Amino acid sequence: MDGMVARAEVLAVIPARGGSKGIPRKNIRNFSGYPLIAYSIAAALQSETVTRVIVSTDDEEIAAVARQYGAEVPFMRPAEHAQDSTLDLPVFAHVLRTLAEMENYHPDVVVQLRPTSPFRPLTMVDDAVRLLLDNPEADSVRGVVPAGQNPHKMWRIDQASGRMVALLQVEGIDEPYNSPRQKLPPVYWQTGHIDAIRPRAILEKNSMSGAVILPLLIDPAYTVDIDTPADWMHYEWQMERGGLEMVRPAQKRRAFPGDVELVIFDFDGVMTDNKVYVDQDGFEMVAADRGDGAGIKLLRRSGIDTMVLSTEVNPVVAARCRKLDMPVLQGIEDKGTALKNYFTDHDIDPAHVIYVGNDLNDMPCFPLVGFGVAVADAVPEVRSAADLVLSRNGGNGAVRELCELILKKKAERS
Repeated sequence: MDGMVARAEVLAVIPARGGSKGIPRKNIRNFSGYPLIAYSIAAALQSETVTRVIVSTDDEEIAAVARQYGAEVPFMRPAEHAQDSTLDLPVFAHVLRTLAEMENYHPDVVVQLRPTSPFRPLTMVDDAVRLLLDNPEADSVRGVVPAGQNPHKMWRIDQASGRMVALLQVEGIDEPYNSPRQKLPPVYWQTGHIDAIRPRAILEKNSMSGAVILPLLIDPAYTVDIDTPADWMHYEWQMERGGLEMVRPAQKRRAFPGDVELVIFDFDGVMTDNKVYVDQDGFEMVAADRGDGAGIKLLRRSGIDTMVLSTEVNPVVAARCRKLDMPVLQGIEDKGTALKNYFTDHDIDPAHVIYVGNDLNDMPCFPLVGFGVAVADAVPEVRSAADLVLSRNGGNGAVRELCELILKKKAERS
């Protein structure tokens, strides 16, 4: 149609070879409830500018997972491009040339999204693509953050004399290594979040960046690169409790309800520490937190109802709920169906309901209520699906933490 501008063809490529050494099978290992590669696929699929998403891999299992989460794997990467020493350039050149030969497909922009950088701001991909498209002279856009260490204060050691030699000089400053950081030129560190590249740089200039590179400044809080098991544990914790707005494979986390009318708790692992004590006669006991019970009473005094929904059949569940004067549905195998029926029978608006869980059988309840909450030691899938992950474990103050949060938000609205 006359006057219309054709939409740019933007290809997102996620490189994921199968031979990770530091963390075996890293790209498809479960990270906060999803395969690590799923976060990069989600960043591409949820973008407004990306038109196609491809995973380049030499591994059939990675290919299967990639397809499961919505990416294409139209061909496998050759072994010669999947070695420990393989650079990005031959991988991306292979993708572009193969697509041209197979489909006569020629994208305007190719975006690199590395699986090892799952923390991405919501608009980052689109920001990078639009910056490149708005600047025809640019060959690429690269994500950067302020450098944690200033190279103007770094040194080399001369091998012949053994003396220290300044790594960098600064015009107008005789001794930059003795100068305050504020007087030195700002420097930036390239991250693995994103590269948006014109294919001409790869195919014609034999470069992953070209000569004209524009920066996309990224909040340093998103700087993550997972290379070791210790990195994995640290960043998984940050993903679940760090509070950053970022692209996730799951649906976007919902806002805290403005008017909470009912809070529903799972029992084992939420109101208890998920342990059971059994004596020689087979009698079972559980441990509960008195502070949790006090928090529930505070909720009810403020006009907010509470109840327990549990699969457990042991009478200890009912006994604890009687102690707290709280209704209970126990021995429930299908919590989702039971919850729907409860809402219908009691004419309850689910939008004003919070559900608190810790295990897989709680997950069907999350989309049925206005807000889903996981205790700190919930299984990864539940933590990832929840709208909020508490800082305390089940049976160790998690219930009290949530009760106090609800009351605080209610007081702020008053």
